[in-house]
Amino acid sequence: MKKSIGFKLGAAATVVFTLLTACSTSSKSSSGASAKTTWSRMEGDIISTMDPSMITDAISGQAATDTMDGLYRYDGSDLQPAVAKSVAKPTNNGTVYTYNLRNSKWSNGDDVTASDFVFAWRRTVDPATKSQYAYLYSGVKNADKIMAGKAKASTLGVKALSKDKLQVTLEHPIPYFNTMLVNPAFFPQSEKAVGEYGKKFGTQSKYLVFNGPYKLTGWNGTNNSWKEVKNPTYWNAKNVHIDQINVTAIKDPSTAMNLYQSGKLDDASLTGDQAAVAKSKPDYQGVKQASTFYLELNEKKIPAFKNTKIRQAIGMSINREEYIKKVLQDGSIDAPNVTPQGLAQDPSTKEDFSKEAAKGYSQYTQYNPKEAKTLWTAGLKEANLKTLSVELLTDDTDNAKKSGEYLQNTLEKNLPGLKVTIATVPFKTRLSRSQNGQFDMVMGGWSADFPDPITFLDLFTTDGSYNDGKWSNAQYDKLIEQSKTTYATDAEKRWQALIQAQQILTKEQGIIPIYQRVQAHLVNPKVQNLKTAPGGSYNFVGVTLKK
Repeated sequence: MKKSIGFKLGAAATVVFTLLTACSTSSKSSSGASAKTTWSRMEGDIISTMDPSMITDAISGQAATDTMDGLYRYDGSDLQPAVAKSVAKPTNNGTVYTYNLRNSKWSNGDDVTASDFVFAWRRTVDPATKSQYAYLYSGVKNADKIMAGKAKASTLGVKALSKDKLQVTLEHPIPYFNTMLVNPAFFPQSEKAVGEYGKKFGTQSKYLVFNGPYKLTGWNGTNNSWKEVKNPTYWNAKNVHIDQINVTAIKDPSTAMNLYQSGKLDDASLTGDQAAVAKSKPDYQGVKQASTFYLELNEKKIPAFKNTKIRQAIGMSINREEYIKKVLQDGSIDAPNVTPQGLAQDPSTKEDFSKEAAKGYSQYTQYNPKEAKTLWTAGLKEANLKTLSVELLTDDTDNAKKSGEYLQNTLEKNLPGLKVTIATVPFKTRLSRSQNGQFDMVMGGWSADFPDPITFLDLFTTDGSYNDGKWSNAQYDKLIEQSKTTYATDAEKRWQALIQAQQILTKEQGIIPIYQRVQAHLVNPKVQNLKTAPGGSYNFVGVTLKK
């Protein structure tokens, strides 16, 4: 999901200290009853929305994962049943999925039914909702027609066979379909709640109902802290052992480090100097994530970016290893392409997708200032330009600002005639401006929604709803489409189509990959069984705290 650079000052440290409670407790009260167990963690910014149809970022996605349940839930890398009783196997040549639902409830006491999924899915795919994630439904019967305004949402290939039986019909097999269903875009929604709250639905915690492990409280839509309290109506409440999770948005890594060291934060994600210091601590964890960060160039706003040589020059003018070592300092690795390492393996050879795709194409992301200058000069001439002035849009975190300054310096140093100014904005604003095309260059990122290369490569098709830079390549589009249709049931041919697509994107530098994140954390050692999903989100079900 879309993330801020560095992922995560606005709020002063003194305010943050007031907002946070003491770290994990599990003591006994004077009456002998166990006190609440709590866990205090941070995010890099505030929640953007809690409307499952509208969530696009990892911060809101984590809050949704904590407070809502879809058909499945990831336990580490294992796909586990959630509202569904089991992981469904498709019938009718891979085009029909039937889900038997367990007895589960919303936090208001209503039953979660198959109709809640039907309502939610129709609402998400309906163009009137303007969901940025509706494209994930492509391949579900009639979804493309609905999104194009050529069919009604009621014709979507999903129906409630009964209160506890849901059936989905696809237009063609989608081998990774089950894994997609952990995305909030596929979560159920209470038609009653959406109808009652109207446009306010998902904007504050009081305008929501929950069917997940926790209930969101204290979130007014803009505040820097919120709480997640155990949901007693959750179907698996017996395996939710932490009673309350306190979350605070912290943009300054120094503040995060101080809060952790003072015992007011149980999990601190760090960047820059603090990340470098954290590596020597016994509580340090370097979490390699299926997340890549990249520069996206707005070809619609800046015609020069349509020139392949100019894009290639930008890609070759960035010393990724130096940037990671001097700015991030968190152990992240340079990205030879947009698909991260560790996401998928060749069905025949078991070779990593990213490494296989990089063979013969890594020169496009290797630091080569001499070649960059040659390409840049030629590209400017072809574009009938002598100079170029652009604005680099980044988040307003300390790490994002340092990243922006580094990129500004290296681009201007290696590309004569280029002038880069920097605009720093809050995370939510950066997302909005990116989606609306209000940028020249933007530093953004993506985390895997499910463990398949298509979750990255599908972003950059010509009509992709997240192709903010508007790069376009007909052969690329064809290969992506073939991977979804013609080769959907042929694992090896599908793999090769995706490899070729990645290589086209890399050669063309349709986006400029920078790094794959290894997130530096300091984590209270009391926590046990805390796992992360393929996209990097935590699953707090089953997590315990040592006394």
